[in-house]
Amino acid sequence: MENLIATFFGIGRLRPAPGTWGSAAAVVLGVAAYEWLSPWLVPAGFVLATLAGFWAVPKVLARSADKDPSWVVIDEVAGQWLAMCFTVIPLARHGVSILDAWPGYVAPFLLFRLFDIWKPWLVGRADRRGDATGLMLDDLWAGLFAGVVAVILAGLYHGFLEPML
Repeated sequence: MENLIATFFGIGRLRPAPGTWGSAAAVVLGVAAYEWLSPWLVPAGFVLATLAGFWAVPKVLARSADKDPSWVVIDEVAGQWLAMCFTVIPLARHGVSILDAWPGYVAPFLLFRLFDIWKPWLVGRADRRGDATGLMLDDLWAGLFAGVVAVILAGLYHGFLEPML
């Protein structure tokens, strides 16, 4: 069961770049959930993926010589859904379709991948822990940073650029 969770139902076995596949799967599921079920499934999914990851990852790592296997992508899923929460929640509160506001999922995806790969500041510190907690935390920090930057970019666009167009 923990391998199924850690690989996000096998997505982590896709090559190349399993972390990007995990993030992309999270975005596709997040957009579908927002549009056809309930926008609130994105934050609920974030909480569920985070809890499941903190449960599954230590069990998987206990059986692995690699302390950060690339096929473990539940951390990317949790971080990606965290990043999406920053745009999904305001869109839902204003009754806007996420398909009409496509930067609301594209920007968090691109920013999350940037912070996850670049690993600045707290992201890198968490990654250097070399344990299950660090494996999860680096992507949660990346998701937090991506969400904050996405909101800043949206504010700049809507507050300054859009009125000039």
